Amino acid sequence: MGIIVGEDTRILVQGITGHQGSFNALQMLKFGSKVVAGTSPGKGGTEVGGIKVYNSVEEAMKEGPNATFISVAAPYVLGCGIHKE
Repeated sequence: MGIIVGEDTRILVQGITGHQGSFNALQMLKFGSKVVAGTSPGKGGTEVGGIKVYNSVEEAMKEGPNATFISVAAPYVLGCGIHKE
């Protein structure tokens, strides 16, 4: 499935405070993408390059994202709620 990103795309970056998450979020901003929020458990209330950080996706939804970029390091994937045993 192809994903088309356009001028109406509002991006949520999951794992924004990590090395790769912050790097990619700032690159997206540099190239004109609308990054509206980021998530990182326990780091809500902070900012990365002017992007508000929330503790959860549920909280970040108030910024109205319609796309997400996930950048979670492998050791933390099991604890992020994506993986179900």
